[in-house]
Amino acid sequence: MSTSLELSMNKKSKGFDFKRFIINHNYILSLILMLLIGRIASDQFLSFPSLMNLMRSSVFIGIIALGMSLVIISGNIDLSVGSILALSAAIGVVVFNTTQNMLLTLVMCMFLGALMGFFNGIFVGVAKVASFIVTLATLTAFRSITIQFGDGGPQIVNHEIYFDTLRKLGYGKLGPFPYLVLIFVGITCAVWYLMNRTKFGRYVYAVGSNEKAARLTGIKVEYIKVMIFTITGLLTGIAAFLYIARFGSVDVATAGKGFELDVIAAVAIGGTSMAGGRGFIQGSFFGAIILFAIDAILSAFQVPAFVTDFIKGVLILGAVLLQKALDRNAE
Repeated sequence: MSTSLELSMNKKSKGFDFKRFIINHNYILSLILMLLIGRIASDQFLSFPSLMNLMRSSVFIGIIALGMSLVIISGNIDLSVGSILALSAAIGVVVFNTTQNMLLTLVMCMFLGALMGFFNGIFVGVAKVASFIVTLATLTAFRSITIQFGDGGPQIVNHEIYFDTLRKLGYGKLGPFPYLVLIFVGITCAVWYLMNRTKFGRYVYAVGSNEKAARLTGIKVEYIKVMIFTITGLLTGIAAFLYIARFGSVDVATAGKGFELDVIAAVAIGGTSMAGGRGFIQGSFFGAIILFAIDAILSAFQVPAFVTDFIKGVLILGAVLLQKALDRNAE
């Protein structure tokens, strides 16, 4: 049973393997390529403010992608994250307008996200229903609840208190670094530690590599799956809170719509195997940035909007095919 963690340990014992490093971390090459192309598209692309704006734009997708990495590494998928974000954020706005308390709003968004993730996890882990079917159903169900909750209209933060509180988080900086970027980096480090320095992380890789073998070794596969979806929901709840801070409103019909596709794309670009059992948290971090770099580059080249998604789709498919080719070459 091979995991990316075991590959890394074998690498250390045999000395540095540059070929293996490139295979496992090809997202670094993709990021460098995007930055070079961006520099050609615009003289300001590589300026510090532009890079910070790029990272800030990728925060919501990136944080959810960290959770999606766990789901995909375990051999599952979660299509409901966009709807989880919308419902968590919509209720979060009401909580903030009622209490004017940022911490309570954050806790509520995290709780709601974790609760919906737990709901998914129970069906996938305990009831043993395919994750694609479960999350396809909850994608629609959670969105329907959100629209009903908001009466089809936007949920708007009270502007009298927004500018003195949440907006400072959404637009503020610590020195030259936006708060959102620092939070994104901090959460990435926490999830990386979880996956690379704890038993839980090793169990996630084991379940994705070979579920039957993992079960025979005593791993509680059902528990691991429930926890994976709960953690993903929790991270989506955090993203929902930051979404409120950034935009000050939530359109219940469109907020988070399509996020699941961008999140999966970020994870794929980051080098996580769609078959499960292998992947890197830092890859998803950079994958989200690469995804938004593609958007920025296409915009700089004045590519028509209707062509943008087509080009993005081709690039994503190319990244997955490249990953598969590198994997075969490494065998």
